[in-house]
Amino acid sequence: MDCDMRGFYKDKVIFLTGATGFLGKLLIEKLLRSTEVKRIYSMVRSKRGQNIEDRLKVWKTDPVFEVLLRSKPDALQRVYPIAGDCSEADLGISEQDRRILASEVEVVIHGAATVKFTEDLHIALAINTRATRLMLQLAKEMKKLVAYLHVSTAYSNSVLLRIEEKFYPELLTCGSDKVLALSELVSEQVLDGMEPALRGDFKNTYTYTKALAEDVVLKEAGSLPVSIYRPAIIIATYKEPLVGWIDNLYGPIGMMYGVAFGVLRMMCCNRKAFNTMVPGDYAANAALASIWQTAKDKKVLPRNTADVPPKIYAFGPGKNMFLNDDLIRFSLSQREKIPLTQMIWYPCVFNVPSPTLYSLVAFFVHVLPAHVFDLYLRLSGKKPRLVKLYSVIHENIFTTRYFTSNTFHFEMDNTNRLRDQLSPEEKTIYEFDMESLNWNDYWSQALRGMRTYLAKEPNTPESITQGQRLLWKLKVAHYSLVTVLVFLAGYLLWFLIKLYIL
Repeated sequence: MDCDMRGFYKDKVIFLTGATGFLGKLLIEKLLRSTEVKRIYSMVRSKRGQNIEDRLKVWKTDPVFEVLLRSKPDALQRVYPIAGDCSEADLGISEQDRRILASEVEVVIHGAATVKFTEDLHIALAINTRATRLMLQLAKEMKKLVAYLHVSTAYSNSVLLRIEEKFYPELLTCGSDKVLALSELVSEQVLDGMEPALRGDFKNTYTYTKALAEDVVLKEAGSLPVSIYRPAIIIATYKEPLVGWIDNLYGPIGMMYGVAFGVLRMMCCNRKAFNTMVPGDYAANAALASIWQTAKDKKVLPRNTADVPPKIYAFGPGKNMFLNDDLIRFSLSQREKIPLTQMIWYPCVFNVPSPTLYSLVAFFVHVLPAHVFDLYLRLSGKKPRLVKLYSVIHENIFTTRYFTSNTFHFEMDNTNRLRDQLSPEEKTIYEFDMESLNWNDYWSQALRGMRTYLAKEPNTPESITQGQRLLWKLKVAHYSLVTVLVFLAGYLLWFLIKLYIL
């Protein structure tokens, strides 16, 4: 029956963009494992010499699909690749594929985006904003469409620190229609040069173009059954399909990986600011529930967009937030229990809240040791890598400074009401209750997942013992070096005082 989530998805044909991303994989996996969807069309672009079929074939060996393929060995045969590219003017979809999508698709999940904060405006605008308009135009051709979910971000309106589940067109310097029209009239270089004036108070091109995309949905969705999904920072899975699964170095997990590896030893954040993170499996479940509710709303009340704007579902931690101070503590909580076997230094990290002071201290703590390490690599006939890595790390720290220095509150009334609509059984199957999540338990599991899926190290007793031996050696070296440096600093101070007195 369509009154429950699994009944709704039974025999549905779905079109998904962003399928090869972290959330996209989780959505496909959960749909195939927990429902009887008929078919999932996945828009994929060729990448690094791989065609779209090759990119999907590798999924058979991707850990995220292990549980699914054990119970349903042929499940991935229900995923059909569609060649496309959000950066192209027509989405790169062939006429034949457009006809197939128009005649068969019932549910659209538009999740493709560029999440790079420092992306050139013309690129971010094409992928995040213009592609949203093109997807809506394509959706209007779909004869069987019952629900369309636009995946945005909880930070799309991060000019504000308290964000409600509503549209904020007043935050834009000018509307999405004018910006898109402008992008067609001027060159890419001119458009990029206009970025500061167009972006206004938005801190980067990512949040700005995602805000523009929401404005596109508000203005152009028309009578389509559309809703907007705003997840907070999506991190490793909590419970399913694998505990602690992650496939990228973005965000907090990447920071923790750097700490565990012995590379990242300094942070620059407000330790008393709160984090807003959600596990990947919870984020996927909330998205699927939003689609289900969108289809239900269409049946109850066909929408006139002039009177009722698309509903927005924000998904964040609610009141269950933790401090940046806690995040630093969590990042070190498992270093003695499950250390990496490839560490280059003893895992330790401290915070320098001042950006100016951070740059100075980072030169001695990060940059100078990096040059020494890279010199050693060159003499060993290996490729130097640490200086370049620190350049990326420092850039990321400064581009995210605004977000790590402030506490954001996301109102979630619609999402909370949505969860109340689920049956007790489906609240378990599609879990996304952030209020009951235990962060201490979560991070103990997520850090093991980081070790397995990012560091590619098995969580076996032998591997952990090997890591602990290395940890002990690096710990001795670390505190020996600290002792020497403290002694030298003390001696220098004594020498200067003596010189001054004499």
